[in-house]
Amino acid sequence: MATGSRLSRLTRSEAFNGYVLISPTAIYAILMLAAPLVTILAFSFFKDGYLTIIREFTFENYIATWTDPIFRAILWRSLLVSGLVTLVTVLLAFPIAYYVSFHVASSKKSRWLFLITIPFWTSYLIRVFLWKVILGYNGVINSGLDILGLIEAPLQMLNSVGAIAVTLAHAYAPFAILPIFVSLEKIDRSLLEAGQDLGESRLMTFWRVTLPLAMPGVVAAVLIVFIPTIGDYVTPELIGGGKLPMVANMIQAQMLPLDNKPLGSAIAVSAMVVVTVVSLAFLFLNRRFLRGQK
Repeated sequence: MATGSRLSRLTRSEAFNGYVLISPTAIYAILMLAAPLVTILAFSFFKDGYLTIIREFTFENYIATWTDPIFRAILWRSLLVSGLVTLVTVLLAFPIAYYVSFHVASSKKSRWLFLITIPFWTSYLIRVFLWKVILGYNGVINSGLDILGLIEAPLQMLNSVGAIAVTLAHAYAPFAILPIFVSLEKIDRSLLEAGQDLGESRLMTFWRVTLPLAMPGVVAAVLIVFIPTIGDYVTPELIGGGKLPMVANMIQAQMLPLDNKPLGSAIAVSAMVVVTVVSLAFLFLNRRFLRGQK
């Protein structure tokens, strides 16, 4: 009876009902997210055999990864490209989000947000191919410049870091605009009026009031853009022509053509650790910036 009474009280408790409520989502997250990550982590400590995996614990894969100058060069390139894409995307996204939040009538903001999400209507792969057409040797830009007589020979824009950065920046622009817009919408407009009433210029009011209050959205935009782009595989392959591989391309080469899943897993885990460290460093510097603003 005592056991049944305790069980009955447990099932009626708010904590139990809360766990039951989130259990489908938790199970889905464990199966779809945690399980693959644990598998990759386990594979990174195994040995590679011919068309098989030898389940013997070893650090050889991590030693081979970090002593390989090619891996270090590709990882460094991936960080630079992702950093460039993030910088360009956020710098372009902030004015758009600011304009929609502060200068567009409330009745028309939903229309603007609808227009911003239009790129999501097409497949990411299709958008990448469209940029290949735009930047190609006989593409839209070269054809237009040739018609205007501004160039004598077509410009070589593909197979470059700039082309990869432009393509990724366009693809991830909505992901940066929306969180910044949400943060700007939460700002109490009376704070801006108070700053100007105290004699601050619009620029200083923006620097000391608007920007610090919008930083949560900026941080979210940076992380949302930086983390996926460093692991992008399609754009370097198609826009870069495979001549400027990033870390995701290196992982794919180890996993599929070379069939060395332990080494590919070690590269993937190493890249995840580096991205985590860089992201935490950015969050730390952002906190220092906000403290300096106070």
